Amino acid sequence: MPSNVQARFPNALYRKMLVPPGKKIDLKRDYDPGFTVKMTKDEASAALAKGIAQLAEFQDKLYAQDRYSLLVLFQALDAAGKDGTIKHVMSGLNPQGCDVHSFKAPSAEELDHDYLWRCVKALPERGRIGIFNRSYYEEVLVARVHPQILDGQKLPESLKDKNIWKRRFEEINNFERYLLHNGTVVLKFVLNVSKQEQTLAYSYRHVRGVGKRLSM
Repeated sequence: MPSNVQARFPNALYRKMLVPPGKKIDLKRDYDPGFTVKMTKDEASAALAKGIAQLAEFQDKLYAQDRYSLLVLFQALDAAGKDGTIKHVMSGLNPQGCDVHSFKAPSAEELDHDYLWRCVKALPERGRIGIFNRSYYEEVLVARVHPQILDGQKLPESLKDKNIWKRRFEEINNFERYLLHNGTVVLKFVLNVSKQEQTLAYSYRHVRGVGKRLSM
C-alpha cells in the first residue's frame, strides 16, 4: 500500500466513522453511507489485507495475555452485508480463538429467561474473540417496532409500561459497563447503507434465489 494511503487512511476513517460518547446523532445527516475516504478499490483491498494481518497479530497477543476478551457487535438493516463483513474482515483470525453467534428468533427456553440471557451465555472467555451477528440491541430496535415480540417474552403486564425502552437502554449500558470492568472490551459496528444499496442487495438476493431454484 502506498505510504500516503497508510498515513491518511486510519485517522480519516476513524474520525469519520466513530460516534463520540454521549453524542446524539442522525445517521442520515451525520454519516454518509457513500463515504470512501477517497480510496481506490486497489487501495482499499491493500488496506483490508494489512488490517487482517494486524488482527491476526493482535489475536495472538490477546490469547497469550489471557487477561482480556473482545466482544464485537454487528448491527445493520437487512441486506446491509453483516455476513459478508464478518466473513471477509475476520478471515485472518484463528477460528479456534473466535466464535460467531447469530441471534435469530428466540427459542422457547430463551423466552423463559430475561432478554440478555442468551447473549450472556455466548460471551467470549478471556483470551478469545466473540462476534455477535445482531445482538441484544435487537431488544430496543425490532422489539420496539413489533409489539408481538415483546408479548412473546411473557413479561408481567406491569413491566410493559411507557418506560420499558428507557429502562432497557439503561440496562444495556450497565451491562456493557459491567463487561468492561471485568476485562471484556466491547466494539460496536453499525453497517449503514443507503436505501438504494439495500434495494440492490434485495434484488441480487432475489435473482440468486431464482437461479438456485432453476438449477434444481
